[in-house]
Amino acid sequence: MGRARNARPRDAYGRPLPHGAVGEERVPDDYAAEPAEALAEAQRLLDADRPFHAHEVLEAAWKAAPEAERALWQGLAQLAVGFTHVRRGNARGACTLLRRAADRIAPYTDTAVPHGSAAAPHGIAVADLAGTARELADRIERDGLAAVTDADLAPRLAQPI
Repeated sequence: MGRARNARPRDAYGRPLPHGAVGEERVPDDYAAEPAEALAEAQRLLDADRPFHAHEVLEAAWKAAPEAERALWQGLAQLAVGFTHVRRGNARGACTLLRRAADRIAPYTDTAVPHGSAAAPHGIAVADLAGTARELADRIERDGLAAVTDADLAPRLAQPI
């Protein structure tokens, strides 16, 4: 059934803490949600500066997604991991994951959605997110992590209704 989850407590950015320390509440191993609920929860976590936890929610959605959407959800999870690397002070890891995220998300733009769909699934803001990820990676490489704002790490995952 996959890898066993590390039982060590984690801080807000997913870093392991010493055994016995009080850590952040984790997303349950068996987390399952419909796409709209997963997007809302991931957005709530990003807005609360919990990108590692948003990644866990998006990873669960990725693993449960139909084949045609898997790369999109994987890209969203990688976006959150890129934000986690920013918060951990790892510029190189952030740039790598942000670019991978953009590469996985971008094919789902309205004009190029795989499998002939007419619009991005679930109202996900794919064009904005792919562009944001690339722009942020470029800015980090050019200006360093100090150029990243809190707002950069909480983009809107879905288009406004």
